[in-house]
Amino acid sequence: MRAGERLPPLEIPVTRTLIVAGALASRDYQDVHHDPELARQKGAPDVFMNILTTNGLVGRYVTDHFGPTAVLRGVAIRLGAPNHPGDTMVLTGRVEEVDGDTAVVRVVGANGLGDHVTGTVTVTVPGAGS
Repeated sequence: MRAGERLPPLEIPVTRTLIVAGALASRDYQDVHHDPELARQKGAPDVFMNILTTNGLVGRYVTDHFGPTAVLRGVAIRLGAPNHPGDTMVLTGRVEEVDGDTAVVRVVGANGLGDHVTGTVTVTVPGAGS
């Protein structure tokens, strides 16, 4: 791990199944995450991904890069443009700082509307600092 290191991009197809499954897995039963008609009635063009699914995808992106010993110490994200079915979210990352075995990674997930998620992930990788 070194400051300035870039993580390779990860393309995630945003499917209706991913949106609904993520909402159900995180026990988020708000209709805007599974009912297209009710989502439209509330002003959205279709269902959209919930923050817990996004949080999980961001964590997966970082741990997939750093390997099976990576431990997430903190995830701080902010949502922007919604993820709707049929789009693709591309996650990118850059190591901002390193302190021994721990790094802070800046992550951005962009889709066709703009940045869906921005934030930082603090990750420890045992033995990486030696």
